[in-house]
Amino acid sequence: MEMFQYGFMQRALVAGLAMAVVTPILGLFLIIRRQSLLADTLAHVSLVGVSLGLLWNLNPTIMTLFAVILAALGIEFIGKYYKGFSEIAIAILMSGGMGTALILLSFQSGKSSMSVEQFLFGSIVVITKEQVYILIGLAILVVIGYLIFRKPLYVLTFDSDTAHTAGLPVGFMSTMFTVLTGVVISVMMPIAGALLVSAIIVLPASIAIRLSRSFTGVIITGIVISAFGIVSGLISSYQFDTPPGATITMIFITLLIISLLATAIKNQFKKLKSN
Repeated sequence: MEMFQYGFMQRALVAGLAMAVVTPILGLFLIIRRQSLLADTLAHVSLVGVSLGLLWNLNPTIMTLFAVILAALGIEFIGKYYKGFSEIAIAILMSGGMGTALILLSFQSGKSSMSVEQFLFGSIVVITKEQVYILIGLAILVVIGYLIFRKPLYVLTFDSDTAHTAGLPVGFMSTMFTVLTGVVISVMMPIAGALLVSAIIVLPASIAIRLSRSFTGVIITGIVISAFGIVSGLISSYQFDTPPGATITMIFITLLIISLLATAIKNQFKKLKSN
């Protein structure tokens, strides 16, 4: 296709495929741990890093990386004082991060509004080779980590008390998972946009859960769905000049609706057949 003759589209395609490998794995564990809003919280906090980077003329991606890592550690720290109510820590960091970001953005005086908009909604034009390499490295790291630690992660995800009794470092593993999620978000944000990056992480796994019953099957199905949604979203974004994050998200929403309708029709046929 003609669009892939451009360097930025080639980088966007490779970055998108790397994202497609990472997002279903992280998304599935977030859903099972009932922490779907964690990704949204870290995405909101990432705007603090963007604001500081633009305010101090530093690399926004690097500053975002520091911001989300600190936020991830903060969520785990606050969560220790509200055991059984993990959503409290997430709500505190989400509101605090967004409030801080808005105050910092007010100091921009409109000078970097275009840059802020790119980080909010994503842009396939601003993808750099370094970001592509980092995403590929993260994809490899996440896959290797999942293959090595999948059994301890199963135990931690489904029953943290059993994991603690078995001698697993529950706190350390939970913190590392949260930090890894934050790192992935900070790298994906310039492409997907801070407002919708969490949807791109959670939606593929949400759709895959409706289509597969085994844990591994959900991940494999999620990767296929994620790859289709991200690639078709990038192509549509280029063709119609729309924000890539919003375009990818709407494709995932469409796929989710189709899967829900298909399940409803299938269940209705079963009822009619049984009668």
